[in-house]
Amino acid sequence: MKLAFSTLGVPGLPLTDVLGLATAHGYHGVELRAHAEEPVHPGLTPEQRADVAAEFKAAGVEILGLAGYVRVAAPGEDNAVVEEIRALLGLARDIGAPFVRVFPGGGSGESPEGSGEADATAARRLGTAAEYAADVGVRILLETHDSHPTGADAMRVLGLVGHRQVGALWDVMHTWLGGEQPVDSFAALSPHLGYVQVKDIASADDTTPLRLGAGVLPLTDVVEVLSRHSWDGWLCWEYEKRWYPEAADFAELLTPGREHLARLLNESA
Repeated sequence: MKLAFSTLGVPGLPLTDVLGLATAHGYHGVELRAHAEEPVHPGLTPEQRADVAAEFKAAGVEILGLAGYVRVAAPGEDNAVVEEIRALLGLARDIGAPFVRVFPGGGSGESPEGSGEADATAARRLGTAAEYAADVGVRILLETHDSHPTGADAMRVLGLVGHRQVGALWDVMHTWLGGEQPVDSFAALSPHLGYVQVKDIASADDTTPLRLGAGVLPLTDVVEVLSRHSWDGWLCWEYEKRWYPEAADFAELLTPGREHLARLLNESA
């Protein structure tokens, strides 16, 4: 498995510095937070996009994917949501990213009827966007998050879509918070799995990010089930410094985090 980190841990940091962290601390790739307050977002010109791709190539670091904020199950018109996905897909194509992340965003506390409507809405929009995704050679990944926190929840949508260009991003915190065991999350998501976001937190009530191995998330079990099934994708450390400014400096944790993941991988080999 290859290791990456998300720029959510170093919000607003120039790409040169992001790449310096990746190379200095031994990471193979970077997940880019695609937001207007970050260096990489859909508003970049063609020249700027080419510069991003060139910077990563020169550094020998891969762009794992673009973490977008489209909410595919949210109420509203389909066209605006699909166009937002298309904008992310076009940016991913231009900078050489194989994946774009989207959220479910269907709302919380829905009735079974409301949940079914959200599933259908998300699947319809993803199915429409999938055709453009196929054209540009980029996969759309639905993250286990918010209204669809578990692998079983995500599969209700992905099963309706049924398109190879639409897959899953396994955020291990949300499946755990949803009460799903790693073996069950993997069983649900594995046919569609793009990559895995790892992190650690103190408890279900305190999701302030911690260094990997210092919290309660079942990272050992996650790596074990992935290794047992010979899954050979990416583990991406999403350290949510952007939302928790009081959290420890991410740069200081990068080497211990990589070492912890490497140790888990060796133990599971």
